[in-house]
Amino acid sequence: MEADTETARGSMMIEQDVTHNKQIDPEKARFPCCIVWTPLPVISWLLPFIGHVGIGREDGVILDFAGPNFVCVDNFAFGSVARYIQINKEKCSITSNPSTTFRTEEEYGLVESGRNRYTWDDALRKGTQEYQHRAYNILSCNCHSFVANNLNRLEFQAGGWNVVNLAVLILLKGNWVNNASMIQSCLPFVLLFFIGITFGGVSFLTFLVFFAFLVVGWFFCGTYYFKNFIHV
Repeated sequence: MEADTETARGSMMIEQDVTHNKQIDPEKARFPCCIVWTPLPVISWLLPFIGHVGIGREDGVILDFAGPNFVCVDNFAFGSVARYIQINKEKCSITSNPSTTFRTEEEYGLVESGRNRYTWDDALRKGTQEYQHRAYNILSCNCHSFVANNLNRLEFQAGGWNVVNLAVLILLKGNWVNNASMIQSCLPFVLLFFIGITFGGVSFLTFLVFFAFLVVGWFFCGTYYFKNFIHV
């Protein structure tokens, strides 16, 4: 009886730990199964919808492509998370087996051939390995490419993700971590816009519209009209 009681207590503790691990905890920078976003210096002051993105493992640790052949682990580049979207794993084509299960190269081969499925962390691990051998280029292979690549490997909403529809998803569906993060993200743009209009008038507004058109046009054309120009 005592053994059964101890076993039951142990099971309850494990269940509690698993539940706890899957909760979002901004103070500890834990965002399980989330797409995360933070503003970039300077460029987000001009275009507040542009920022740096990453993706969270099942334990909440954030991965982000931050430089040539370099994927940050648990050290989100450019500051704390400001916005996030938690992904419903039921909308992904992944196995329900524990993500801690070790897979051999042969087992990965079965996954790649379509005879087996990734776990969430399997997919992110393969994405990380791939981007650790890629050169970083903010115009053609950046943090959005890395996250889109992982979403496609997870087959989130049947795949088809790229840097453009990922940016739109975050813009429309992203949740602010708190009011402070929203103010810190938007205030520089508001101040710069006010100063620019005050001293630059129409010239500043023309520059801002042209810059936005140039950036959006680059990624839109590179994604939809020049195939494989923007890496995913």
